[in-house]
Amino acid sequence: MNRKIISYNVNGLRAALNKRFIDWVQSENPDILCLQETKLQEGQIDTSVFEKLGYYNFWHHARKKGYSGISLLTKQKPFNVNYGIGIEKYDQEGRTIIADFDNFILIPVYFPSGTTGDVRQEFKMHWLNDFLIFINNLKKEKPNIIISGDFNICHKPIDINHPEKHETYSGFLPEERLWMDKFVNSGFVDSFRVFNQQSGQYSWWSYRANSRAKNLGWRIDYHMVSEPLKKFIIDARILKDIIHSDHCPVVVEIDI
Repeated sequence: MNRKIISYNVNGLRAALNKRFIDWVQSENPDILCLQETKLQEGQIDTSVFEKLGYYNFWHHARKKGYSGISLLTKQKPFNVNYGIGIEKYDQEGRTIIADFDNFILIPVYFPSGTTGDVRQEFKMHWLNDFLIFINNLKKEKPNIIISGDFNICHKPIDINHPEKHETYSGFLPEERLWMDKFVNSGFVDSFRVFNQQSGQYSWWSYRANSRAKNLGWRIDYHMVSEPLKKFIIDARILKDIIHSDHCPVVVEIDI
């Protein structure tokens, strides 16, 4: 079965809905849509708009209002859905859904950002270590895993504009990039780079300094596919012209 999976940090779903987001979903017609930074509490939107398009919908809201949060919209109902990685300090921020589609596990995820200071950067580094432990344990039982979301890290210099200017910035710190090396080396494939090795391919642009128009961006949104699934990847791309957010959607197509 060929599945088109899209990940999109919408930076506030209510704001995106006011920018014809539903029209875009209907036109793009993904089989699975993973959203980050929904910034919702239960009951703040009418989820029937997604049900009318044929999507089962699952939500992991942050306890803090107007913060974080992710969702999974899927036309095929998962066999099982769990929320969080079993560590309260992360799970209360609404960062992870684990959906079992029988022949693969899909994990929509929103990694913490460290841009607000040392405390959150330390939190981010703890998350990275604990998340990798969680994934490595899960992989022992279910080796077919797709992790889709905003990692808040540019892995390599090719993934960021003017890398020499950003080496002290959260999201491109040496220790974060080393973690990405470790993560990939644990058995994951950056699906986009299977098809595209060009520079200037980004998924997030600051709202400041006309960054998007100048393409001064960062590639921090990924579909990471476990090694056993690599042979089933048929395409991956970035939808840079879709604008509901400071991010844009990223796509992977897999035939499994």
